[in-house]
Amino acid sequence: MRFVARKPREGINVSDEHPLVEAGTLVVALSLIFLAVAVALILFVEIFLMFVSAEDEAELFSEYSFIEFADGESQDPRFDETNELLQRLATHWPETPYEFRLEIEPSSDPNAMALPGGLIIVTSGLLERAETENELAFVLGHELGHFRNRDHIRSLGRGVVIGIAFGIIAGADTLGVTVADLTLRGFSREQESDADEFGLSLVQAEYGHVNDSWGFFEELIEAGDSNAGLITYLSTHPATDERIEDIRDYATDQGWSLQGPLRRPAE
Repeated sequence: MRFVARKPREGINVSDEHPLVEAGTLVVALSLIFLAVAVALILFVEIFLMFVSAEDEAELFSEYSFIEFADGESQDPRFDETNELLQRLATHWPETPYEFRLEIEPSSDPNAMALPGGLIIVTSGLLERAETENELAFVLGHELGHFRNRDHIRSLGRGVVIGIAFGIIAGADTLGVTVADLTLRGFSREQESDADEFGLSLVQAEYGHVNDSWGFFEELIEAGDSNAGLITYLSTHPATDERIEDIRDYATDQGWSLQGPLRRPAE
């Protein structure tokens, strides 16, 4: 049989698939791989962190600072009084392994965060909205409750991994903020409720009553969508009428008074 050379058909090295279909398939495949790796890393980090004791965590993150200048004393005139309130509340948890530190973030958005090592962040916007020391005490006590239950560590794995991804995409300057933000958005309703109850016990121990502990939540609910700045706090500390009722019911069940003198916060 005689061989007859033939020209290859046109487009032999060109896929029959449309280029956009191929590109889409590649993007989906890479996204699934990235997601699988991220999930595996999150599980690994969270499992690893659960074996880190509170004492080791406190020592490991003792120098960690969220705010770049880390000099809240000279940056906000309300630092001393707010920190003094935080330390007073902490004395009612004598077995704590943490030495609590306060930093005030110069942000108009009201927010508060519990970060590894005993660091609590309060924004200047939250301090400006606090009408009484008592409601501020509950906010701080709530954050102490997250430390007691180690909620911040349980969510840290997700925050670190996703934060690194954001840092790679958006730049290293966003890494610290992203980690903190994502770490705190994953608290369950049960975790929030447990933190509320512990925070309320600290308020009771400090003042002998829990009057106005829910005041800040009431303000958030009343403001609603009329003030977009409140969304920052609501996203990490959901405020509902039912939650306020739960706080009041818990205090009543414990025999704590819902009435009592209120103190003015730092100006």
